[in-house]
Amino acid sequence: MVKSELVDALHKNHPEITLEECGKIVDLFFGEIVGRLADGGRVELRGFGAFSTRRREAKNGRNPRTGASVAVPAKRAIHFKPGRSMHGRLNKANATLAEVRGGLENLHTEIIGFSA
Repeated sequence: MVKSELVDALHKNHPEITLEECGKIVDLFFGEIVGRLADGGRVELRGFGAFSTRRREAKNGRNPRTGASVAVPAKRAIHFKPGRSMHGRLNKANATLAEVRGGLENLHTEIIGFSA
């Protein structure tokens, strides 16, 4: 799924909100997540999972083309840990795609605060 599909899905479920407003909502949602992570925080979405950052130490790598040694600086990397209910839905022995989508739609309702 790409961002435009997410905006379209939000608009389809809530036609009272214009497509432009749906785009702004999605931008705001992801902007808040990125902002919190950039500040070193953690973002937890119940039923979905938790995003955090982890520090990667500086290391020596190799240029795959030349084989030359290259210094790779320390950096932060995004880490995602799936929530228990998401993990359960995705790994349910007889889960159908419709059941997984239904669970994600419920999560959407909880996050956005709307009920269909």
